[in-house]
Amino acid sequence: MNSVISFEKVSKTYAKQLGELSKIALADVSFSLGQGETLGMIGANGAGKSTCIKLLMDFIRPDTGHITVLEKSPQKHAIRSRIGYLPETANFPSNLTVLDMLRFTGKAGNLTRANIHTASEKWLRRLDLWDDRKRPLRNYSKGMQQRANFAIALLGEPELLILDEPMSGLDPIGRADILSLIGELKNQGRAILFCSHILEDVDRLADRVLVLHKGQKFFEGQSDALAKQQGCPTFVEGYLSLVEQVQK
Repeated sequence: MNSVISFEKVSKTYAKQLGELSKIALADVSFSLGQGETLGMIGANGAGKSTCIKLLMDFIRPDTGHITVLEKSPQKHAIRSRIGYLPETANFPSNLTVLDMLRFTGKAGNLTRANIHTASEKWLRRLDLWDDRKRPLRNYSKGMQQRANFAIALLGEPELLILDEPMSGLDPIGRADILSLIGELKNQGRAILFCSHILEDVDRLADRVLVLHKGQKFFEGQSDALAKQQGCPTFVEGYLSLVEQVQK
């Protein structure tokens, strides 16, 4: 299986700020994501999940180690259009509509006007935003903004999806719909890396899980293997047991 994402012994330390010590965000972390695979990345705040995503998106650079995304360096501009990125929070210009954002994103990704129009309608209808497409984003609820984020991430029909807390701000119905959507995307053979604090969602969606704690990797494998490793009946209990173990 070709690796869509490859992390090899990656380390990252954030330089110290005034009055603070430098912070080790990642220490010698390795993991991979294969074609058509879904990997759930979990860990407490400060575990290193956001740093991994920033490195994959080339927002920051590693101190040591090697990263490839779609078999290229994250620094290669050519891969950007092949990645759909969903940030945990997005700051939309409040006067713009979701259609404005989709047009801007499509042009930046070199999509044709016809492709932008077709894909925008497809995803706005799928995400139940079509009737609100001309409303300013400032009038959207948090859940609607999250669905707008999804439409933007999916506009270019990306091969790889990087989703940071995809259920953020969603009510139970919205969460169920997004779970269904991610399942559909998974069945289409897209590679998906996602972070979530909702362990039940990780257990349901992920082919494998990656457990980070204070910048180190403590587990990579199937959720039932983690439960078995920790001698627990469920994945959730296995994860909590592992975290308690590494904190001692």
